Amino acid sequence: MSARSHTSTRPLPTGVDTRLPWWALVLPVAAFTALLLLMAGPGGARATAGDPAVGGVLEQIQQTLSL
Repeated sequence: MSARSHTSTRPLPTGVDTRLPWWALVLPVAAFTALLLLMAGPGGARATAGDPAVGGVLEQIQQTLSL
């Protein structure tokens, strides 16, 4: 005697709910805009000549990444 196969009578889902909350679009746009404004802003960036520790840390990171 052969076993009967059980077939599902549930309807298959036809679509996926792809709605996003409002902040899922606003936050990346705001972050991109803020970074763009920081890059395009006036040249107010100054080198930290008086703090050799920052330069040493940056140099160490550069040496580590260049290996």
